[in-house]
Amino acid sequence: MNATNRSEQQVEATEADSNLTAVSEVEEGIREFVRNDIAYLRRPTVASPDTAPVDPQAEATVNNVNSLIQRVAGTSLAEIEKLISELESLRDLLHAEGQRVQREISGYAQLSQAAMKSTRMIADNVNQWKRAADGLRNS
Repeated sequence: MNATNRSEQQVEATEADSNLTAVSEVEEGIREFVRNDIAYLRRPTVASPDTAPVDPQAEATVNNVNSLIQRVAGTSLAEIEKLISELESLRDLLHAEGQRVQREISGYAQLSQAAMKSTRMIADNVNQWKRAADGLRNS
């Protein structure tokens, strides 16, 4: 069981490292994009925006940032979907267990009522026998 826990911890650590790496890549891509965007805005304006040349490096940076964001968001969304699925399964399990407990309590209540009736009947019979025995002794 310890080996399983260690392997799970190693997997979690590896996933955390890959997530940190992906986040760092996204942050770096965003920084680069902002730098390029600011540099683009500082350039002298061209007469017509339609004729402005597209900077291939800026376009590549935008594409890299988009792919990184999609990759990180995809991982996060998959993890959220997995957690939602697990929570729904737990909710169903708890609901089923709640119903089972209610049935058990109902059975115990019925058993308790039957025991109380039996105890009353036994007590009444013992009292009748006691009165009959007392009547025989007094006669």
